[in-house]
Amino acid sequence: MAKPSAADNRTRSSVQVFIVVGLCCFFYILGAWQRSGFGKGDSIALEITKKGQECDTVPNLSFDSHHAGEVSKIDEVDSEAKKFEPCAARYTDYTPCQDQQRAMTFPRENMNYRERHCPPEGEKLHCMIPAPKGYVTPFPWPKSRDYVPYANAPYKSLTVEKAIQNWIQYEGSVFRFPGGGTQFPQGADKYIDQLASVIPINDGTVRTALDTGCGVASWGAYLWSRNVIAMSFAPRDSHEAQVQFALERGVPAVIGVLGTIKTPYPSAAFDMAHCSRCLIPWGANDGIYMIEVDRVLRPGGYWVLSGPPINWKASYRNWQRPKEELEEEQRKIEEVAKLLCWEKKSEEAEIAIWQKTMDTESCRSRQEESGVNFCETTDVNDVWYKKMEACVTRTPKVSGELKPFPERLFATPPRIANGAVPGVSVETFVEDNNKWKRHVNAYKKINSLLDTGRYRNIMDMNAGLGSFAAAIQSPKLWVMNVVPTIAEKSTLGVIYERGLIGIYHDWCEAFSTYPRTYDLIHSDGLFSLYKDNCNIEDILLEMDRILRPEGAVIIRDEVDILIKVKKIVGGMRWNSKMVDHEDGPLVPEKVLIAVKQYWVVGGNDQIST
Repeated sequence: MAKPSAADNRTRSSVQVFIVVGLCCFFYILGAWQRSGFGKGDSIALEITKKGQECDTVPNLSFDSHHAGEVSKIDEVDSEAKKFEPCAARYTDYTPCQDQQRAMTFPRENMNYRERHCPPEGEKLHCMIPAPKGYVTPFPWPKSRDYVPYANAPYKSLTVEKAIQNWIQYEGSVFRFPGGGTQFPQGADKYIDQLASVIPINDGTVRTALDTGCGVASWGAYLWSRNVIAMSFAPRDSHEAQVQFALERGVPAVIGVLGTIKTPYPSAAFDMAHCSRCLIPWGANDGIYMIEVDRVLRPGGYWVLSGPPINWKASYRNWQRPKEELEEEQRKIEEVAKLLCWEKKSEEAEIAIWQKTMDTESCRSRQEESGVNFCETTDVNDVWYKKMEACVTRTPKVSGELKPFPERLFATPPRIANGAVPGVSVETFVEDNNKWKRHVNAYKKINSLLDTGRYRNIMDMNAGLGSFAAAIQSPKLWVMNVVPTIAEKSTLGVIYERGLIGIYHDWCEAFSTYPRTYDLIHSDGLFSLYKDNCNIEDILLEMDRILRPEGAVIIRDEVDILIKVKKIVGGMRWNSKMVDHEDGPLVPEKVLIAVKQYWVVGGNDQIST
């Protein structure tokens, strides 16, 4: 067992003191403590601690619920919470649904083994995933774009494999990301400049992007300064921790692959899709992967392909592949693109850019004349674990153009204006925005760090129309908007029309990410939604897995649900407090706020290996 240093003891003691002062002060001090570098107790943190002890809790929010008869159950009835033990040290980077050992038991054909394969109920872990020894708070954005603490993801293999491509370099206690890539060794910025000469990247027209086979997500990282947000994905494979690096850098990413099942995104969502030498066989299997990109690309959206087979005549020797093979590969890609009514806008050097037609009616007529196989599904957004097929998804007919970002954030999304989301009207949309502006204002009174940059990677577990993310929108942060597969309304398409990103997910299973990848997790009504579907305990353990040490949680739900939640987290090393709804104590909906304690492998627990 590692003995805590004197500095660690002083730091932990200071935390214990200001928890007593009040959770409002706790958030304030904790943020300064972490901003001071690596979450270590230093002179800056001590100075802030002194100031923080003068804090008062917010007067218009009661930290003690006025539903005395019910809330007293938290402390008095069955008050002894079940204590969750740490998992073994070997699970530090455990990804339940992309476990490497389990993956090898599935077929390799079409990347099936790299897809989601979750453990059956009897094999689920019921312990808390530990942070690695030496884990430290990530750097704040934008420094995090370029530097990641080595202790947080101690994997050097990419520094060797991708050395000449400028992906990543190891420098003492940190990894440095120069912004290079296989297709842009001179840097992502120059590469994006090339794309911007064809694609309207800089004026808000293109806001959401999909990066397939993203590596360490430098493309997405450098798009951020141009107000474009990319959803990046890559498999958990021999390139160990590439998605983990992306999230440590503060870049949106998930573990994923184009394989046999559809991607967990809505139809006609992205403004741009991108593949930079992503090794996806685009022309194979009747163009099934291009057809899937077509499904998620909105009319007028762009597809960028850089690397093989583009410009094969000049590059086949460097790629060490037969020119006949590359020629046939590009022929198939061009053939599928024509079938999908994509117009090639540019081909220069090893970069080709296509644009999906805006004229969906004329395209459909041409496709029907060509005998194209259309998908028979009645719900184009029913994609969770649905098999990918070589059939074209009919783009939903939605009139009205998207506004440029940021105007589109609060403009009425076309899907709502056209009545494409049952039960959601323009008035409903406006009311939802106003409600979440009030909620977020109340959150900021409880936790003054919300818009300071302390929380970069944020998740909304039950995002609805995306109004929480819209209300908290800032260049300092991004929100992964999750729409549960069992949600009453399929709203993820609306979220993308607002210029936000998100994903479908079933919270009875683990999320497609590494441990410790989110700084703040928000949940609205999620536990009420899932109370009859799966174990609340499992969902909370998954939240703990993906939350960073000293990360924050905000759970909004009915008081009886929160009483159960609060009891469970009492055994999970979360410091929590229940507060009233901002409209007063008589509202049955309450808010549970919590902070995950800092603990690591070999700390105060003896963890087996």
